[in-house]
Amino acid sequence: MPYSQNFDVLIVGSGGAGLSLALKLADHSLRIGVLSKFALTAASTYYAQGGISAVFGADDSIESHIEDTLDAGAGLCDADIVRLTVTHGKSSIDWLRQQGVVFTEEQNAFGEVQLHLNQEGGHSHRRIVHTADATGKAVSLSLIDRAQEHANIELLEHHNVVELITGYSTAEGDQLPTKRILGAYVLDSRKQKVKTIAARVVVLATGGANKAYLYSTNPQSSTGDGIALAWRAGCRVSNMEFMQFHPTCLYHPQAQSFLISEAVRGEGGKLILPDGSSFMQNFDTRLELAPRDIVARAIDHEIKKRGIDCVYLDISHKSEQFILEHFPTIYQQCLEFDIDITKQPIPVVPAAHYTCGGVLTDSHARTDITNLYAVGEVASTGLHGANRMASNSLLECLVFAERASEDILQKLADILPTPPIPDWDESKVSDSDEEVVVSHNWEELRRFMWDYVGIVRTDKRLSRALSRVELLKNEIAEYYSNFRVTSDLLELRNLVIVAELIIRCAQQRKESRGLHFTLDYPESDNSKTAQNTVLTPCLNKAPGNQI
Repeated sequence: MPYSQNFDVLIVGSGGAGLSLALKLADHSLRIGVLSKFALTAASTYYAQGGISAVFGADDSIESHIEDTLDAGAGLCDADIVRLTVTHGKSSIDWLRQQGVVFTEEQNAFGEVQLHLNQEGGHSHRRIVHTADATGKAVSLSLIDRAQEHANIELLEHHNVVELITGYSTAEGDQLPTKRILGAYVLDSRKQKVKTIAARVVVLATGGANKAYLYSTNPQSSTGDGIALAWRAGCRVSNMEFMQFHPTCLYHPQAQSFLISEAVRGEGGKLILPDGSSFMQNFDTRLELAPRDIVARAIDHEIKKRGIDCVYLDISHKSEQFILEHFPTIYQQCLEFDIDITKQPIPVVPAAHYTCGGVLTDSHARTDITNLYAVGEVASTGLHGANRMASNSLLECLVFAERASEDILQKLADILPTPPIPDWDESKVSDSDEEVVVSHNWEELRRFMWDYVGIVRTDKRLSRALSRVELLKNEIAEYYSNFRVTSDLLELRNLVIVAELIIRCAQQRKESRGLHFTLDYPESDNSKTAQNTVLTPCLNKAPGNQI
């Protein structure tokens, strides 16, 4: 069958990881396709406020950055991966500047212009390179501009992957056939038609799964698509129990999960109760600059203990000029809700923010399936361990985009041609007359995940959640088999799989560590070396889509 489209490399996702990889490959005469589920700017990168961690300060060092990352990761970081990532910090920032990203600068004591560096939780030094409080937006727009200008990159908006297509081949010298990627079935949401896209290499850069929770700082696109796609295709996933809850999301009935950057606390913002008293001194000597898991649990504890709706983050003791200069986006957003942060504290609550686990990859972003890569938040590289340190995420995107590009360029010439792929078959399905099933199941899933698999867990809560998710999964599978796919249905199908992976990983960890805190095992088990939680799919139950 003829393909709808054919690329050398198909990149699923238009955030910092996906676009960086596309640009690094495009100068090598390759046909690059970049899929965006919605608009190009709908990726999480666009909404990132804080910045990118890298060592630039004279009093800072690579070793210090490594130590801070390992400490935040609570014994589960891969030390080699941490060193690899941190040592590429400066070169990653230099590359972004070459792409047109403009970072905030300042004059030092000698009148020299240098990068302004913020400090955030878990970091022992100022090392956060940023563009005011809208770093992700600056990075996204610059990379999109460069990609749109490149003749070898085709950007496909409103394209949602239905399923990865795999096959088996035997290379010379191999004893057994090797499973490899062939492409993907992709829903063009504007035309409501499923395409068959062939590719010699496929890269998942789809972001995290934080919309599995009722409250999240993430855009609507963060539905764990890449994790679910890779799992169904036969890849292992790791450490899904470590879902990071950002401590400070704006609390307001009309606010759409707006994040209050970690940099506000880094620049002196204080967490207070409704009566104006502070409380972080009761939880950690680092106060507001403790790692995110500690701050989020502290806020959650105070909210539940006192029966209050939220706590407050107060930066109003700083001058108005300072606030407007450092946090213009946050100032304007809060002002829309009649909150003047130069005079008033900001009401905040924790919200699901980052997926520290994901598709298991090696140091070149390779997955268990030949020629299938995963970069960015979708991947479990070993960098974050049990808790991601602030602003290490965009750095990871850049470093592993570079690592993946090096590996792809080295091996692409030897990849076998893609065999014929059958078209997507929808001859036995019809248009849905029950769309309400999708919206109701979505709402139920996110609510019980928040209630039972949130910041504080118990065995009983996890058991309840697993029973609910199994019922939902069966109902969604039946619905999927009878009706034509829509973008909403694909997201729900992926999200229920990811929710199950989170629950099963959490059930396997019989201790509290990093972002996983359970009342049944409140202490870390230090009697043995900390282990990653790795789940392996049962391949005989995986869907077809194999040639």
